[in-house]
Amino acid sequence: MSVIRIALAGAGAFGVKHLEALQNVDGVEVVSLIGRELEKTRGVAEKFGIEHVTTNLDESLARKDVDAVILCTPTQLHAAQGMACMRAGKHVQIEIPLADSWADAQAVARMQQETGLVCMVGHTRRFNPSHQWIHRRIAKGELKIQQMDVQTYFFRRTNTNALGQPRSWTDHLLWHHAAHTVDLFRYQTGEDIVAANALQGPMHPELGIAMDMSIQLKTRSGAICTLSLSFNNDGPFGTFFRYICDNGTYIARYDDLVTGRDEPVDVSKVDVSMNGIELQDREFLAAIREGREPNASVQQVLPCYRTLHELELSLASNGA
Repeated sequence: MSVIRIALAGAGAFGVKHLEALQNVDGVEVVSLIGRELEKTRGVAEKFGIEHVTTNLDESLARKDVDAVILCTPTQLHAAQGMACMRAGKHVQIEIPLADSWADAQAVARMQQETGLVCMVGHTRRFNPSHQWIHRRIAKGELKIQQMDVQTYFFRRTNTNALGQPRSWTDHLLWHHAAHTVDLFRYQTGEDIVAANALQGPMHPELGIAMDMSIQLKTRSGAICTLSLSFNNDGPFGTFFRYICDNGTYIARYDDLVTGRDEPVDVSKVDVSMNGIELQDREFLAAIREGREPNASVQQVLPCYRTLHELELSLASNGA
């Protein structure tokens, strides 16, 4: 397979991030762009030189010149669309989250096993150089995590996307934003999560989602993770990770990594790019070429979604 031909579904903020990242990767061509609004999608396609534009995913899946699909569509569509891609014989990368229910996550995993196609989930934190640097030191036995303290903060009291534009769907702190940290905690410790608990604040009167949430996790060896999430935070937004280890403390802020004493750590040589989305896309394409399981495959991240399910049950039982 000389050139891998991609259909990208979702011409919004995150779809554009993937299109920008793919411009830096050799041996790939985006041949089809799928969006909800035709004229807006045509505008994005023109900017990136994509000839085929549609509002119908099935139309793109029927094309013989499509080898793989990247899904940047609303969360509620991920599982069904991911399975549709594999039924059509296309490799697929599903942006985080894989699904918004444990049953749907399992269904996607079964479909991947049945088809043998590459099915990868966009757990970008695995690919960010700052977290890669930590992961490699853990793998060498130089660090062991005692605690991760994570803050995921946004100011999003209306239904808008990362560009401040109106959304056609509703975001979710648990099934979307917590998925990043739940998976990363398990990936970095190399252990299953054996205890999980969650509390949430009041529901938004119109969106019907919790605007604040607190999550606690524990692995078999005793490592713990405390995750605070909010859509109410009026201040700097993003996710900030503090790794408290047996041999040092490290704080990851976006692409930067510093020690607990705020001393910079150079992560610029960890990988070929500092762009986590680009590195994620490179892994997806490499797995297709090499006929192997990618990092962040659906099978690898499935335990994260089981934990999210357990947390959802915890919230329900607590009446929180």
